[in-house]
This record gives sequence, structure tokens and C-alpha cells, in this order.
Amino acid sequence: MLSSGNLKRFVPDIILVAAALAMTALYALSVGSGFPLDDAWIHQTYGRNLAETGLWSFVPGVVSAASTSPMYTVMLSIGYKLAVPFALWTHGLGALALAVTALVARRMALQVAPKLRGIGLAAGLAMIFSWHLLWAAASGMETALFSMMTMVCIAWCWRELSAARSSKTAHVMARGTTFGVLAAITTLTRPEGILLIAIIGVFLLIARPNMRWRDVILWGVASLVSFTVLMIPYLLFNLDVTGGLLPTTAAAKQIYAAPIRALGYFWGLRLMTIPLLAGGQLLLIPGMLVYVIMVAKRIRNDRHGLLFLLPPIWGAALVMLYAGWLPLNFQHGRYVIPALPALIFAGVVGTGWLLKAAQRSIVARVLTRTLALGAAMLIIVFAFGPGLSSYQLDVRVINEEMVAPAHWIAENLSPEAMLAIHDIGAVGYFAPRPLLDIAGLVSPEFAAVIADPEGQWALMQQGNARYLMAFPDQLPAEDTETRVFARSINRLAKPQSSLAEAK
Repeated sequence: MLSSGNLKRFVPDIILVAAALAMTALYALSVGSGFPLDDAWIHQTYGRNLAETGLWSFVPGVVSAASTSPMYTVMLSIGYKLAVPFALWTHGLGALALAVTALVARRMALQVAPKLRGIGLAAGLAMIFSWHLLWAAASGMETALFSMMTMVCIAWCWRELSAARSSKTAHVMARGTTFGVLAAITTLTRPEGILLIAIIGVFLLIARPNMRWRDVILWGVASLVSFTVLMIPYLLFNLDVTGGLLPTTAAAKQIYAAPIRALGYFWGLRLMTIPLLAGGQLLLIPGMLVYVIMVAKRIRNDRHGLLFLLPPIWGAALVMLYAGWLPLNFQHGRYVIPALPALIFAGVVGTGWLLKAAQRSIVARVLTRTLALGAAMLIIVFAFGPGLSSYQLDVRVINEEMVAPAHWIAENLSPEAMLAIHDIGAVGYFAPRPLLDIAGLVSPEFAAVIADPEGQWALMQQGNARYLMAFPDQLPAEDTETRVFARSINRLAKPQSSLAEAK
């Protein structure tokens, strides 16, 4: 039986879990039902089809590799296997991921700054009330799960700093094997997770916390073996289906991002950074800088402190990667949202150190407390204000522009009629049927002709497409009235959403 003293230790954890569940529920329930991205319905379709048919498919019975997060697909399929309502299961996963992110952040803060009173709870609450992370938790996407796994990997790495770590061969290899499993799960959640794993590997090699070279080699070999064993089936599947190691979505999105990449790296860096500054994290930037400075001072005396630089290094590295690789900042910068937990963590801890250092001066105390209070207030205001409003608007748009047309298609069009569609998620879920994905995600042949209207029309004609569903700016050409697919336009739900019927 737990004593009152032991129970008190768990109070912060209980607060964090309750807050994560409550805030995710607030976002999810505030708009009734649905998700803020059509891509969330792609995940649902893959998850349902995997549970029902055992196949990795979007179109029932047709194997494809358009899921960017196989781990998330598997987790969604479990909900379908258990017959849990998909919305409850999906939002539950998001809430759980947010809660674990907060719990891990709390423990990391206590490890790096044990003398800062209340720093653990502050770091955890900052995760939960940051509106980007709330949006991600309720989005139906893999973003929250990936964010969680990045923090878990960093925290597991920090465990090696404990002097109590056993140096027995079996124990060292067990820890390495566990990290390899965590690394594989992270990479299977999002492919860019491999960047974090590489950074951690380099930092561990340099720091060698409480490890002889023999231990480093054993740990590294064990982690590499377990990582490889878990990754090989996925890589072989992609090679078989797509001819490459990455899902088909990678090539298509690279083509869409090409015009932005042509503007230069720093333009892409600006694009990927701006969405992340909306909220209290803007006022945490001084804290992030202080965190880096304080940890750098530790490294002078102890190279093991290098591992404490992982959060800001990882956060910056992810943003920099996307700035050059895929500078698409739509949907509140969702591709780089997983950088926020690590950056916010560094900002909160650094702000705590700043507050402590300012105790000797009245002016410094006023300035630092104003900064900390301002950051906290902005985080809360955005969580209940602009962040919540953005989520509600995003869900309404998808429900009206994607889900409503999908229901119309299910009720009015023959399942045998071939559709050519730009945004396939909701249609794939609510009106499952053969289709041509003109965005090139599920139908990779379209990726090669994204910038070629004639080529797109030719592929649609070759595929015997009878209907074309797309927004006006997504149609392959402006003179659609003269095309075989555009004899008549039926407005679905709102004027922007259109379905063109063949002659």
C-alpha cells in the first residue's frame, strides 16, 4: 500500500495525465467530429483495411505504400480489430502521446536541473498547453506519436548518464537493444526519426557516459542489430512496391516543394520557422539560449554533459532538414511541430535558470519574471484561444470540403465508376472504390506528371476515369470546360469543391 509520502510523489504525474486528457478532449469535442486534415482519413483508411483484410492498402485489395507512418497505421488497426469507435481510439492515442511527452519532459527537467523548484511540472505543463502539440494530439495524425518518441529516445539516452548503470555485458547489450527498438519505432513513425537516431549515436560516441570503449561497442552493436531487424521488413516492402526505401508520398511531395526550394535555403528556413513562433514559445527563446550556454559550461568540465544538448540540437536540426528537403509550412508547420517538445523543454529549463540567476538584482528579477509570466500567459491564451479556434476551423473545412463530398459520392455514384481525385483521404474512407490519385500519393505514376497537365489528362484517360474531384486550383488545366472530364460541374458542400463528370 502506498504511503502518503509516496502518493505525493505521483501528484505531478496525475496532474499532467489529467490535463493532457482534458485538453485533448476539449479540442476533439469542441467541433463535434472529424479531423483537421484530409491526410488523417488516409491513415484511417490504411488502418481499417489492414485490420479487415490484412493488406497494406488504401484501395481495398490493392497493395500500396502511401502511408508515411507504418507504426501509426498498425496502432490504428488495433483499434479497428478491437471494435473501438475510431474517433475515440484515435483521439485517445493522441491524448496518451501528449501525456507521455509531458511525463518524459518532467523527468528530463528534474534530471538536468534538479535544484530548480517546480521545474519538472512546469516543463510538463508547457508541453500540454502548447497549442501546436494540442492540435497535433487531436489531429488524427502521427505527429503526436512521433513527438513523444523523440522525447523518449532522448530521455533513454540520458539514462546512460547514471553512475549506477551496470557494466555487465548482458546489461549493456540489453540497454543497447532497447534503444535500438525505440529507434526503430521512432523511424517507423516518421522516416526523419533516423536523423535524431544518428545525432544521438554521434553524441554517445563522443560523450561515452560511464562507458568503456568495450561497452560503447557492445551497446552500439546491440542497438544496430535490433534496429535493423525491425526496419528490414518495412524497407523490403517499400522496395518491392515502390522500388525505393521511402513511401510513395516522398517523391510526390518533393515535386510539390520544388518551386519553393528553388527560392533558396534561407527562404525555406524562414518558411519553416515562422509557424512555430505563434504562441508562448516565442518568449521562451531567451530561455533556449540560456539553456545552451549553461550546458556548454558543463561540457567544459564534463564531456558527459554533451548529451544535455540533444534537445535544442534535435529541434534545430529538424527545422533545418525540412528547410532544405521539404519546405512546406502548411497546416501550422505540421512537419516541424515535432521539434517543439525539445525546444520548449530547453526554453522552460533555461528560463528557470534565468530566474534563479536574476535573484541578486531587483531589475533582473522584474525582467525575468515578466518574461516567464508572459510566456506562461501566452501559452495558456493560445491554448484556449487562437489554437482552439484554428483547430475548429480546420476540422470544419475538412468536413465541408472533403467529408461531405465523400458521402455524396458514396450515395450517388456507382462503386465501379473510376474516380480521379486530388485529396483522397475522406473519399477512400467513406466511399471506398477504385480511384486514381492525381496528387501521386497512392498512384505514384501521377507524381512524374504533376507539372504536366497534358500528362495528367492522358493518365486519367488511360485509367478510364469517369469523374474528377478537385479544387479549381488543383485541376490540371484552366480550360477544363473543353476537356472530356469537364462537361458539367456539380457543387458539393461548398462552391470550392467540384466534381467533373465525363461525357
